[in-house]
Amino acid sequence: MTEQASPSAPAARSLAWSLAVASIGLAVAALGLALRGALTSGDFRTLLSHQSVTPLLTLGFAILGALVAARHPRNPIGWMFVATGLLFALTALAAAIIAYGPSASPLRPWVVWFGSWLWLPAVIMPVTLVLLLFPDGRLPSPRWAFAGWAAVLGVVLALLMVMLHPGPLSSWQLPANPFGLPGSARLLEAVGNVGLVCLLIAFVGALAAVWVRFRRSTGILRQQLKWLVYAVVLNVVANVAGSVVAAVWPGLPWTVEIMITLTNLGILAIVAAAAIAILRYRLYDIDLVINRTLVYGALTLAVAALYLLVVGGLGVLLQARGSLWLSLAGVGLVAFVAQPVRERVQRGVNRLMYGERDEPYAVLSRLGQRLEATLLPEAVLPTLVETVAQALKLPYAAVLLKTDDGFTRMAEHGRPGGEPLRLPLAHHGEAVGQLLVSPRAPGESFSPDDQQLLDDLARQAGVALYAVGLTLSLQRSRERLVSAREEERRRLRRDLHDGLGSQLSALHLQAGTLRLALPPGLPAVEAGLSELQVEIHAAIGDLRRLVYALRPPALDELGLAGALRSLAAQCSTTDGLRVQVSAAEQLPPLPAAVEAAAYRITQEALANIVRHAHAHAGQVRLSVNGGLRLEIQDDGVGLPAERTAGVGLRSMRERAEELGGACAVEAVPGGGTCVVVYLPLPAAPE
Repeated sequence: MTEQASPSAPAARSLAWSLAVASIGLAVAALGLALRGALTSGDFRTLLSHQSVTPLLTLGFAILGALVAARHPRNPIGWMFVATGLLFALTALAAAIIAYGPSASPLRPWVVWFGSWLWLPAVIMPVTLVLLLFPDGRLPSPRWAFAGWAAVLGVVLALLMVMLHPGPLSSWQLPANPFGLPGSARLLEAVGNVGLVCLLIAFVGALAAVWVRFRRSTGILRQQLKWLVYAVVLNVVANVAGSVVAAVWPGLPWTVEIMITLTNLGILAIVAAAAIAILRYRLYDIDLVINRTLVYGALTLAVAALYLLVVGGLGVLLQARGSLWLSLAGVGLVAFVAQPVRERVQRGVNRLMYGERDEPYAVLSRLGQRLEATLLPEAVLPTLVETVAQALKLPYAAVLLKTDDGFTRMAEHGRPGGEPLRLPLAHHGEAVGQLLVSPRAPGESFSPDDQQLLDDLARQAGVALYAVGLTLSLQRSRERLVSAREEERRRLRRDLHDGLGSQLSALHLQAGTLRLALPPGLPAVEAGLSELQVEIHAAIGDLRRLVYALRPPALDELGLAGALRSLAAQCSTTDGLRVQVSAAEQLPPLPAAVEAAAYRITQEALANIVRHAHAHAGQVRLSVNGGLRLEIQDDGVGLPAERTAGVGLRSMRERAEELGGACAVEAVPGGGTCVVVYLPLPAAPE
């Protein structure tokens, strides 16, 4: 998500950060005023509802909003975050002044009036417009505009009702309003009810938009939206909990405060989800800015907290407030621990944003453990690229195997972004492939630490890729042997049937003719010819059995589809079972090995249906599209709860795997079993 700089970019950056700093300053002032007032008066209710969570909301919305608005000023998400942070800070300040400020101040009525409605857009905007537009600042599609307009109209109507209602109004917790319009109470309450309906429509529409956007998303965008979905669930739970509190304990002094706190916690989940999407999944491409902001912001807070703890805490304990030596001790301690704290914070932030590049031993150790636990050869390379991408927080990683025709992509994780870095993979000095990794953001280069870790990982990947290459070569050799065997069997069957079989049949006829042509009185010759006929007939039978064992005759006589229909017809005569075959009449030419495997697997599957399924109907579906797909399904008793693969199931699976295919046995919902077979076909020569 990149955006070209515009002439207004510096002004937008200055405005965003000015509003963020002002928001944080107001929140700090509100917290200080509320703390002093609560300690003095002993009333901590407002401190709970408006000061416990509001500083976190202000800090999160203000900083994230300023970062996004400064980098992408045309994205409304950043400005909505900035505005929300400012509104929460003003709400907290107004609540602190109302609760703990001077009651005789001439400004107090204005503060009460502002405090009665400032919270409305602050609470509504994150759960409607932000959810509708996150993360790209656009609606999922134009048809979702109704939810956005409903949110805007609902906020406007609610604000009009609260700002102008003469009060008091208990359902909205409104006191008497010195700036209200006399005589307009009923009209404004009706306006407020319409606004509530609009806000309900907007909230439901925003939830639906988030879900639709999440269902359509893939890859890194899905990971970004996943956290927002979690936040929406938490927000709904928090609001439901607040409604339960209001229903169970109506009218209690703490009820309103608890409801406000729960609402704020639900909104805090949204800003936390946005922060995770930005920090962990590189949303908006502001990683470097965030890295420095997090490091020095956390360092500043830690140093300030340490200084206050030393100077303030020891000053209270020793009753030496304002002492010069305490201040000097605090400064010295801060100077002593500043660098170690910065290093720890930097490591934590680097781990959050760049993965484990500072811990190469941990990455290599975890990669070794995952590869050791990976039993299937086909899962080795996906595990490898997934570990590399996750360890360094990379958007994309792939492994390419070197072949005679160039490089073949064997496994990948994520989606490419920017120009990938190509690392050669070797085994004992022989090039076996390449490792492709994309930078974390377009235009970003890998640091020396990244390069060092990638080089170490490449050495491990070279060994794994070489082993996988050997496995693939062995599998291809096995496939070629099976194909050659079946082609040779087809040739032998044709030669035996058409050549030797025809010759033996001719000899049998000649022996019979000679026996009939003999003159009477030669019983010995006649007996010899009769015995010769019997032996020739036995040889023909043996030859037929041999030919059938080499290759089912139905395949050459009827073709694969016809042979499967013949099998189905044989099974359909057993105990009322009816088996139907769905296949094209004219299939493309198929290799002998594929035909034989499909026939034998179907034969075994139908035999299992007849023996064990107790089924009334079966279906055989055959299709060819890049590969041969075969499904044999029945409506029988299904698979037992505890089963072990017998000889038949192992035989079907082995026949498919011999050709590089797969065979799976699945339970059918509602009862029955389905055998799904896929057999790859060799690519046609160009």
